[in-house]
Amino acid sequence: MNQRTLVEPFRIKMVEPVRVTTESYRAEILRNSGYNPFLLNSDDVFIDLLTDSGTGAMSQAQWAGMIMGDESYAGARSWLDLEKEVKDLSGMEYVLPTHQGRASERILFGILGGKGKYFLSNTHFDTTRANIENTGAIAIDLMPQASMEPDTYLPFKGDIDLIALASTIHSLGKENIAGIIITVTNNSFGGQPVSMGCVEAVRNICDRENLLLILDGCRIAENSYFIRQRESAYEKWSYREIAQKMLRLADAFIMSAKKDGLVNIGGLLCVKDYTLSLKCTNQLILTEGFTTYGGLAGRDMQAMAIGLREVFEHDYLEYRIKSTAYLGERLKNMGIPVLWPIGGHAVYIDAGQLFPHILPEEFPGQALVCELFVKGGIRSVDVGSVMFGKFDNGTFVPARQELVWLAIPRRVYTQSHIDYVLDIFKEIKEMDVLPSGFKIIYEPPFLRHFTVRFERINSQSFN
Repeated sequence: MNQRTLVEPFRIKMVEPVRVTTESYRAEILRNSGYNPFLLNSDDVFIDLLTDSGTGAMSQAQWAGMIMGDESYAGARSWLDLEKEVKDLSGMEYVLPTHQGRASERILFGILGGKGKYFLSNTHFDTTRANIENTGAIAIDLMPQASMEPDTYLPFKGDIDLIALASTIHSLGKENIAGIIITVTNNSFGGQPVSMGCVEAVRNICDRENLLLILDGCRIAENSYFIRQRESAYEKWSYREIAQKMLRLADAFIMSAKKDGLVNIGGLLCVKDYTLSLKCTNQLILTEGFTTYGGLAGRDMQAMAIGLREVFEHDYLEYRIKSTAYLGERLKNMGIPVLWPIGGHAVYIDAGQLFPHILPEEFPGQALVCELFVKGGIRSVDVGSVMFGKFDNGTFVPARQELVWLAIPRRVYTQSHIDYVLDIFKEIKEMDVLPSGFKIIYEPPFLRHFTVRFERINSQSFN
């Protein structure tokens, strides 16, 4: 039987015009922006795959809910609706709204962290690591060696290395471990899913060692989809039931709702422990706002409450995961090296393999990012050595892989947009003149990828 065409499970009732520019114009504005796509104006971007965070399209139910938003400072109806929804989903008694995920990180890790403390994770995302290190604590990633092979198929490539976890706790001393963080899906490592079995095993370790288990669940619905498809014990569970079980294994739950909350702004910080909740509440009031709005308008909380329901709908999740796979599988068939298997929210290109002539310290990922924009107006981001590389005593330490992600906004682009992305990759693969690398001419002390500026080592491919 022939495979049916992948069809969007929605109709379009409002459109936003996008601007088509020339290649010479894009080359000029990219150069003026220090070759950093974060510094481009969105009006100059044709297809924006920079991030899936807060860039999705909300549903008619969410927009209708926003009109009903209660903007009372304290005890708003919108807050009560959100609190009820989050308690049902997470099973956690203490729920704090924040303006976005990194605010939740700053509050929780600011309380738990500090000099001499360690956080252990499958992979810390950039803001997670920055908020941890800002307290003086140290963030350690513990991925299995088998997961490091980009072409190897593993059903749950985002799992933490359980043997390394136990060994690290023993070597550092459990009294020095501030918490174990499991990110689902594993954002910095290809959007790869984490198995329920892995989280249960980590829960057992935490119980034995009396450690805190923190779940970063910004893509909890996407992770639930993979569990249902790949973990046979859950094949008859609903996606929401799977998420509920996983969240109940954790002691704390942080979320950027700009992902699987299906909203443009918002975050959550949820905990089980009363004493910890009081500390978090005091910090939230200091910097975010009162406990029943946390830096959000009532309309934003109303939209989030609805989004946390919609995200578990079968048709939505089926299309979400398959449309991402559509791009990744066709790139792989084209000969573009991708991190395999394809994750939930993005396709990760191995720019180190695609451009082996560019050294890691010359940022092959950034070279691909720039080619995509100049040739097609496609904005993407380096999640390799630009984001995670560093200098240690004057020696450059590259990232584990030189990756570029193509993050797919939720319910925004159609299949023809994705086919256009494939066309641009075909042009890049067939170009006669290979791009050269970059050197950094400005970088901030942390989270440098947001404001870093580059200079091309040899600008031949753009002349």
